[in-house]
Amino acid sequence: MRPNILIIDDDEKIISMLRRGLAFEGYDVKTATNGADGLRAVLNSDPDVVVLDVMMPQVDGFEVCRRLREGGSTVPVLMLTAKDEIEHRVKGLDLGADDYLVKPFALEELLARVRALLRRKSEQGGGSSDQAVSYEDITLDVDSREVTRGGKRLELTAKEFELLHLFMQNPKRVLSRDLIMDKIWGYDYSGESNVLEVYIAMLRQKTEEHGGKRLIQTIRGAGYILRGD
Repeated sequence: MRPNILIIDDDEKIISMLRRGLAFEGYDVKTATNGADGLRAVLNSDPDVVVLDVMMPQVDGFEVCRRLREGGSTVPVLMLTAKDEIEHRVKGLDLGADDYLVKPFALEELLARVRALLRRKSEQGGGSSDQAVSYEDITLDVDSREVTRGGKRLELTAKEFELLHLFMQNPKRVLSRDLIMDKIWGYDYSGESNVLEVYIAMLRQKTEEHGGKRLIQTIRGAGYILRGD
């Protein structure tokens, strides 16, 4: 069965370009031109990936993403934004988007990110042998998707959960930027993207918000490491 991609965007030119490109790659493509119709399409078509524009009238992309996650949907969401601002990207990621792409973008890059999201979804569907992992006062339960630190529950997005899980599977080991990008996003993207840095900052904020010491540390020129000293 061919993967089903849902495009939610009010720009007919973008929809036309993406529909042709995705269909040429062998995907089934459905579209919606506003957020309300997009939400209904998610329920009706059960897409494998949603390509979601931020700036739409009435129900914008942020609100669509929020409603999807609050409703329990785990469909991978690739958010499209015309604003290359850190606050704008953080908001989308914090609401549960899995990745973002700044307009204008190359079709080849969007296709690569869609493929990466589909791979991640397939890997997650295969299950995991680790039911729970712990490091110092952080515990991560794979089955329940629950994370606690010092007994206090942390509310993480799906991608933050994956990133923390990777660190906790490799404590006291330096993980390079390329390795993390490949494991979490499934592609080797250029240094111009700061998606990893955005997620590291958000993960640090959430794991340290109750006064916990910093465990995710930067090793300049090498990557990141989970360690308590």
